[in-house]
Amino acid sequence: QVQLVESGGGLVQAGGSLRLSCAASGRTFSRVAMGWFRQAPGKEREFVAAISWRGGRTSYAGPVKGRFTISRDNAKNTVYLQMNSLKSEDTAVYYCAAGSGSYLDHEYDYWGQGTQVTVSS
Repeated sequence: QVQLVESGGGLVQAGGSLRLSCAASGRTFSRVAMGWFRQAPGKEREFVAAISWRGGRTSYAGPVKGRFTISRDNAKNTVYLQMNSLKSEDTAVYYCAAGSGSYLDHEYDYWGQGTQVTVSS
């Protein structure tokens, strides 16, 4: 069992930065890949980034590549999403998830409650 709680969302101007955190509980955190997804109003949930359980392998969706960075600290049971050069189209509820590390949301077994990110233009 893994329980996930996101934090760090908020309102930011276009071009600004935010860092999301996802705190995990459960003994298996350090052995599971993690992902970030997002869902904008009226749109389907989409993959943002993923990281392997050791942190050595990361992947990103095209629209965020070069602007977002996923990382993890297994000693703190936390995964992060550093978001730079934010755009209005990044506005969404952001979710962290524990699972396979793929871009497919059905391959993730555990989800957080989400944190709202709003980028004003």
